[in-house]
Amino acid sequence: MTDAVTEQEHHLRGFHMTEKHGWKTYRLAVFAVFLMIVILILTKRWNVNTFPAGTYSVQGVDVSHYQGQIDWKALEAQGIDFAFIKATEGSGYVDECFSGNWEEAGQTGLLVGAYHFFSFDSDAGTQADLFIRTVGDLSGKLMPVVDVEYYGDKRKSPPDREKVTGELKELLERLEAEYGVKPAIYTTHSVYGRYIKGNFTEYPLWIRNVYTPPGPYTSDWTFWQYTDTAVLEGYEGTEKYIDRNVFRGTREELEELLVNPSKS
Repeated sequence: MTDAVTEQEHHLRGFHMTEKHGWKTYRLAVFAVFLMIVILILTKRWNVNTFPAGTYSVQGVDVSHYQGQIDWKALEAQGIDFAFIKATEGSGYVDECFSGNWEEAGQTGLLVGAYHFFSFDSDAGTQADLFIRTVGDLSGKLMPVVDVEYYGDKRKSPPDREKVTGELKELLERLEAEYGVKPAIYTTHSVYGRYIKGNFTEYPLWIRNVYTPPGPYTSDWTFWQYTDTAVLEGYEGTEKYIDRNVFRGTREELEELLVNPSKS
């Protein structure tokens, strides 16, 4: 009787050890798969945004000189509805491809807009002057955009919050006074949290998140840049990738953001 009980206990102990080992192996396998997915997302080898972004009917791109010579009709033919083109940066830089892009994109059925890259180190007034002088009349075009993101060492040493919000406010107000529409603000989650949130709620928000859909604290976004590693036909530049974006609404609603065509 004692031997039988001992043998039964031995089998039960072995079963529990096997079961415990099995669960440990299972957990390790799950963790390995999770880690692999995270690595694929962070290295941009797998874009989880493709499916949710595909549910939006109005698709767009943003470009600069990095895309080089662009065949705008070819881009339009690939289901693109709108495009924002880099015009200026800071107080003295004009994108070398802006003029050509602006003229040629305007000859398509695309809704076209221009954007300015905000400098933390330049006066808002001179930045506004450069953009207005470079872009000129925006009648029939999309509202201007101010791109606010870290560059250089700004992420490690963020500029003073009050100073930045003051300069940005002045720039936005200058552009609004010039064009009669509220400019949009393009930004990243980190910059949004430090400078934009709670300060510029009346301006259309263009959020960049190339890893996941916009978080709940940026739920009021108008545009979403969902990837910076898209590949399309129609451009030949030093950069093989192109930024893809969606508009949160219909094309008719996007057309409502055009600068008044009757403005002289």
